[in-house]
Amino acid sequence: MKCIITIELGTNAVRVFAFDLGGNVIGSMKGYYPTFHTEPDHSEQDPEQMFITMLYVLKNLLNEDIHPKKYKVACICFSASMHSVLAIDKNGVPLGNAITWADNRAKKEAQELKNSPAGKKIYTATGTPIHPMSPLLKIAWMKNNDPDRFNRASKFLSVKSYIIQQLTGEYLIDYSLASATGLLNIHTIKWETDALEFAGITADKLSELVPVFASAGTLRKAYQNSLGLHADTKIIIGSSDGCMATLGAGIWGEGKATITIEDSGAVRVVGKKVLQDEKQRFFNYLLTEDFYISGGPTNNGGIIFEWFARQFGDFKNPFGLEHSMEELITEASKVPVGSDGLLFLPYLLGERAPIWNANARGVYFGLNIKHERQHFIRATIEGILYEIYSIGKILEEHRTINSLSINGSFASIPFCTQIIADIFNKPVSLRQDYHSVGLGAFLVSATEMGIYKSLDEAAQTVELPDNYTPQKQNHAVYSRYFSIFERLSTKLFEEFEAIATLQQKNASDRGTVVNRIQK
Repeated sequence: MKCIITIELGTNAVRVFAFDLGGNVIGSMKGYYPTFHTEPDHSEQDPEQMFITMLYVLKNLLNEDIHPKKYKVACICFSASMHSVLAIDKNGVPLGNAITWADNRAKKEAQELKNSPAGKKIYTATGTPIHPMSPLLKIAWMKNNDPDRFNRASKFLSVKSYIIQQLTGEYLIDYSLASATGLLNIHTIKWETDALEFAGITADKLSELVPVFASAGTLRKAYQNSLGLHADTKIIIGSSDGCMATLGAGIWGEGKATITIEDSGAVRVVGKKVLQDEKQRFFNYLLTEDFYISGGPTNNGGIIFEWFARQFGDFKNPFGLEHSMEELITEASKVPVGSDGLLFLPYLLGERAPIWNANARGVYFGLNIKHERQHFIRATIEGILYEIYSIGKILEEHRTINSLSINGSFASIPFCTQIIADIFNKPVSLRQDYHSVGLGAFLVSATEMGIYKSLDEAAQTVELPDNYTPQKQNHAVYSRYFSIFERLSTKLFEEFEAIATLQQKNASDRGTVVNRIQK
């Protein structure tokens, strides 16, 4: 019997699934790794720790669920979170940590590019909004602020490219993940000259471009032996987590959109045309040469509720976090819709769509003497989902959306799913106990193997039997509160800028004092 393994290199965890050739899950495992926030706006991960965690989880899955049942692994397909950058030296050794999508240190470079004549041209060519999340801006920041690392760098990789190189020796990046770098022309599918010039690099500093179905090479002999895999096991390059989640949600054709909320979140649609937005609020990423995944991302998804649970939940050890979150949600369900007027702007990590403001900050607004902890819990959840709605609302300026599918561990919580249906006033479908990124990677693998003739056919096989119907009375309440949420997000722009500037000044002053003491 053959099976397909999918590996998702997520923001805070690696998720490994095993599917039989009929698309049924026969095993899954998950492993966590930390994100480091050593300074304001910095967000980094240790690539070696990610690689070791991935190997550990994969080996355990193989030993517990695959080898004992006599399955043969036909292929392993990868997906990963977008916008990561890792500089490596000429020997392939990482020069420090990988910089993640949530890193906002390139704010100055982003502002400079966005206000220049080249900014709009690069956005139109690449489909990636001008924002510090973009590897284009991260590399430019490194050039301006960390010249030693920049000059020593032989290549600038995504984390997925680094891990695949460790496994096979090949430096590759798929069209899909490359289209999220801000460096790829999505119309010609070549590295964009203007973007390369702004970053201060040449194309040879980047990985080789390949389609999502491409073989990523042969697994090194040492890993064949360690993992118990055959030499003919295919390593498929795969795609980004966002594109895989959209495919795995069965979102194909007009009138449909998908919402993903894991640590971050996004609202996406699929089409054969790029969404042209004069305000540059959307991304347009390639899945294949024929299909674009368009939409908007938020920095502040489930990771914000996890933050709340860590700060204010009741648990005594790290392993109690999920239980604490469940208890908080139960408590929130006792509060009326709209949290009795308490609103939360969830911008703890700055924000991408739709406001594209890296300096945005979190705010609780409308607080009065009658509010209790349970109101803060519900307001936090509603704030995260208001932000998701703000993306969907502007997406509807360009595409008709009649129904939604959702995926991701946070969005799939029944309490949250119903709120999504109520806020959007649209039916929401999902399938419990499955992970759309993994399923999307399976569909790519199965299409490459010839099980499906095309991704169109593969997407049609996705079934989402669980449906949530919007409650119109709740929608009316949410609509009134959302209008205030939306106004606050823009009215506080100057205050966001002021507090960010003050924070940077204080950090600089502390650094100056430390340097004087050390001298």
